[in-house]
Amino acid sequence: MSQPLRAAIYARFSTDMQRDASIEDLIRSCKDYAKQQGLQIVGEYTDRATSGASLMRSGIQKLQRDASSNTFDVVISEALDRLSRNQADIAQLFQRLMFSNIAIETLSEGCISEMHIGLKGTMNALFIKDLATKTHRGLKGRALKGKSAGGKAYGYKVVQKFDEAGDPVRGDRKIDPAEAKIILRIFEDYAAGVSPKKIAEALNEDRIPGPSGRGWGASTLHGNRERGTGILNNELYVGRQIWNRLQYVKDPDTGKRTSRLNPTEDWVITDVPGLRIIPQDLWDAAKKRQSTLKVKGTKSNSWDRRRPRTLFSGLIKCGSCGGGYSKISRDHFGCSTARNKGAAVCDNRSSIHQDALEALVFNGLDQLMDEEALDIFCQEYVKERNRLNAEASAGRSDLEQELAKTTREHSRLVDAIVAGIPADQVKDRMYALEERRKTLEQELQKDPAPAKLRLHPGMAATYQQRLQTLVRNLDQTHHFEASKEALRGLIDRIVLHPNQESGKLTLELEGALAGLLALSDPDAPKDPKGHSTLCDDTDIIGELVLVAGVGFEPTTFRL
Repeated sequence: MSQPLRAAIYARFSTDMQRDASIEDLIRSCKDYAKQQGLQIVGEYTDRATSGASLMRSGIQKLQRDASSNTFDVVISEALDRLSRNQADIAQLFQRLMFSNIAIETLSEGCISEMHIGLKGTMNALFIKDLATKTHRGLKGRALKGKSAGGKAYGYKVVQKFDEAGDPVRGDRKIDPAEAKIILRIFEDYAAGVSPKKIAEALNEDRIPGPSGRGWGASTLHGNRERGTGILNNELYVGRQIWNRLQYVKDPDTGKRTSRLNPTEDWVITDVPGLRIIPQDLWDAAKKRQSTLKVKGTKSNSWDRRRPRTLFSGLIKCGSCGGGYSKISRDHFGCSTARNKGAAVCDNRSSIHQDALEALVFNGLDQLMDEEALDIFCQEYVKERNRLNAEASAGRSDLEQELAKTTREHSRLVDAIVAGIPADQVKDRMYALEERRKTLEQELQKDPAPAKLRLHPGMAATYQQRLQTLVRNLDQTHHFEASKEALRGLIDRIVLHPNQESGKLTLELEGALAGLLALSDPDAPKDPKGHSTLCDDTDIIGELVLVAGVGFEPTTFRL
């Protein structure tokens, strides 16, 4: 008798009408379905209180990773919209699973086909749009009544109330006395001339949790005046609620939401005097000080208001706290966290001159492709690739045994027909065995071969020559932007570690392998996107790391 198909269950809930126990209800229903179908449950994947409008969910992401490792044969869910409500996402998920010979079955739709993806995907997309319209209309009604229409501002508590029917009354809030004192302190200090950075440092030194439960930062206080973000710009503190100032849209490439400023005529402004925390004179004093600072569209002599984007900005990280390094003066970089949140959060006050930083990086990039580094890379690459291949082949013996059993059972049924048993009684079973035999044979054909890596013998010299050309082109205006982007494409991160003994910084340069190899290869073929294809196994993604220490000398290579 052949082994049953392996099934993975996926369950998700998101709406207020559902509760955490809904996950257990969904899983139980899926298990009952699997039992009826004769499927063997080998895994459960869940996302709790998570929207289905995006695939950026831990449970569905893990399911996709395991699917590529051939750990199950079918995915079971309550309905297609549990997997995703986004039409493009559900189509992409369906294609990925079909590529891995994994079927999707749901309790409401049965076995999912391309027709379900088209029709149900469209219906789910329309459902999301309709739900968003209705939700926006309901929130606007709350805002017009002076109630909360989403989110909890620092300084307030949610009031839990129920109507006569026992249903929750949403949107009511009251002042939190402890947090209100912190808000008063912030406004008083700011009106007195203390900078947001110094205010944040003092709050962190006093171990006062910020709105997110973590440390305070200067941006938490000053925010963005135009968008009304930040403690110092929240008009709710003077009893004036502004709703619908911003709208949020999802970036189709990243799945993340981005905010956009709505026209002022779309704002819903309501007076809520019972929620005032800041006296009017203190608010006016804070606004007066803000008005003396640089605002968009005016001239300023401050270097940081007109500085251009530097060569490696956004790539530099602090080795102590993981935060970013940014300009602290015209020519020096320092840890943003240490300077915006204080020593209570990060005590790395070491800085580095821009010229010294760039010299370290250029030297590190030059060393990344020397012969010793390439030799280590090739050895470690082949070792890691073969390890992954061994893991992928671990279940090969099980597949071979199942194939043998399937073939034997199919042969017995053929013999039974020859012996006189009517074919109609066994044909369904024979078809199922034949399909399973084909699937097993396809899986066994995927057995990976031992890894090989071919690198052009002249790539080190080619890399160094082209790198020097890029660095020289930085001095030419018409080549600057292209050369800058090419150099940034060679780097994943630049991590600066403070050395307590020497007081100096150690630079750790993490190179982007794809960019490094592409620049190195003299005559590698190009794929449709123009990327170099050097390796036999082009699906491997890795990074080559060089740690450059004092005196620009490389101290350690690791892969």
